[in-house]
Amino acid sequence: MNDFVYSYPTKVYFGVGAAAKHLPGELAKVGKTVLLAYGGGSVKRNGVYDEICGILQAAGKTVVDFPGVMPNPTYAKVQEGAALCRERGVDFILAVGGGSVFDCCKVIAAQAMTDKDIWELEYADHGTPTAFLPMGAVVTASGTGAEMNNGAVITNEEKKIKGAVWGASASFAILDPTYTLSLPMKQVISGAFDTLSHCMETYFGMPGADNLSDRMNEAVMVSVIENIRVLLHDNLNLTARSELEWASAMAENGILKIGKVTDFQGHQIEHQLGAYTDCNHGCGLAVIHPALYRHMYREAPARFARFAQVVWGVDPAGRTEEETALAGIDALAAFIKEIGLPTTFTEMGITDESVLRATADTCNLTAGCCKKFDREEIFQLLKECL
Repeated sequence: MNDFVYSYPTKVYFGVGAAAKHLPGELAKVGKTVLLAYGGGSVKRNGVYDEICGILQAAGKTVVDFPGVMPNPTYAKVQEGAALCRERGVDFILAVGGGSVFDCCKVIAAQAMTDKDIWELEYADHGTPTAFLPMGAVVTASGTGAEMNNGAVITNEEKKIKGAVWGASASFAILDPTYTLSLPMKQVISGAFDTLSHCMETYFGMPGADNLSDRMNEAVMVSVIENIRVLLHDNLNLTARSELEWASAMAENGILKIGKVTDFQGHQIEHQLGAYTDCNHGCGLAVIHPALYRHMYREAPARFARFAQVVWGVDPAGRTEEETALAGIDALAAFIKEIGLPTTFTEMGITDESVLRATADTCNLTAGCCKKFDREEIFQLLKECL
């Protein structure tokens, strides 16, 4: 295990009724004017918006509505939110939704506090923001774990880049599994697969030798797989939804990454694919991961063989280490099909090889990956996904 320093800024309130129990106390610590950010309106249809507004009003807050954060939040939406914060003198941001809303608000919180363009600050000047509006998160769609860190994924439509932007961390996160009950099952499953992807991308980082962080990660991956299967047969099962919501947080609260240099090559590829196609993130990852790992496993056969045995229950008897590793990747691919996620880009409506070429040519190449990919091999594996 590598050396590390660990601390965490986000307080988690988990459980049924967590907002009613704990949000008033958090609101007492912040200023009067609150930006209430959310997505496409599902929070209004399921009653969460009315509940949160009632708590805000009871706390004497002035609410500034900021709806319409899209599934792949754009840099233009960030600038819109930052301008609104300045115009209305916002003291605090309350983000209600899933990863897209949280990511957008993390960067709004930074941009509202500076005249310097955040994208230029981070991508051109290689700096990071230091001042933020405070923010909190209320999770209604789990999977990304975005409430647990200060990293955001933002699409700059002008530059054709979907990339990481660093912003604020939420001072608190409210996780009530009942808030996820009204989500479409496709969104629930694709979000849960994103959690599994976060775990795998951390697991296959460096070092590859067994360590406590990876042992914990194996338990989280097994739990995610088990509870997705529960929801396929009982989609209102609150225990399974609770487990998946906490697994999502665990995958991104830093604990599984302690002592690791993470991989996330799959995410870097999917992000750029999303920049060109605006595709569903979890679905894109589901298509990419098996192909990526078939190109990767020979560079870390022992690690992939352990993944096969511990996470997928592959029996190594009569198999070489590489055969066991490949059987684990086959089990992952079969699971993706079992849970109804796409297994090809064609199923997602992505058939243009020029888009795949552009994705391969512009995606980040990660330092933590157990295999160092070049752009030609990434293009090849993307074509295998058609």
